[in-house]
Amino acid sequence: MKLVAGLGNPGREYERTPHNVGFRALDVLAADIGASWKKESRFNALVARGTASGESILLCKPQTFMNLSGDSIAPLLAFYKLSAADLVVVSDDVNLEPGRIRVRPSGSAGGHNGLKSVAARLGTQSFVRVRIGVGMGHHPVPDLVARVLGKIEPEDEAAVESGVRLAAEAALCAALNGHDFAMNRYNGPEVV
Repeated sequence: MKLVAGLGNPGREYERTPHNVGFRALDVLAADIGASWKKESRFNALVARGTASGESILLCKPQTFMNLSGDSIAPLLAFYKLSAADLVVVSDDVNLEPGRIRVRPSGSAGGHNGLKSVAARLGTQSFVRVRIGVGMGHHPVPDLVARVLGKIEPEDEAAVESGVRLAAEAALCAALNGHDFAMNRYNGPEVV
């Protein structure tokens, strides 16, 4: 079994914000593998379960708000007796061009509080990340928090939507085939 977690904030007001593209990618993935969301209070998360290529895939959208994402993901991993090696996390990245995705096997949180929370709760930076570019770099603003919790720029929406779909594919690919295969397939410029 593999766990794919998408990061975001619960609540209708956050649905279409740059910070919630991880949730959007998980919704695409859930539809692709025929999984239905249900509230799991003990994990403070929405959880779905499906199968792809004979592998059981567990999906998670923490309902803790971004900065406490690890508080949902760590107990879920423990309950299913999974390790950080079984985890793929999908999140936004303000430093990537809109719609571009990047798969990495580990690394720093890069200032992303959701990834910081997951790493802190797991005690390791070694888990696969699929980052979706939301393109804040070409829209400089003094308040980055307000920007990622605001609306996606209209000129970026189509690219971000494409990135959400690619990230869903890349996350499933990494879960089924490993991060090296997913990196080779999705990190190149040809997929943007």
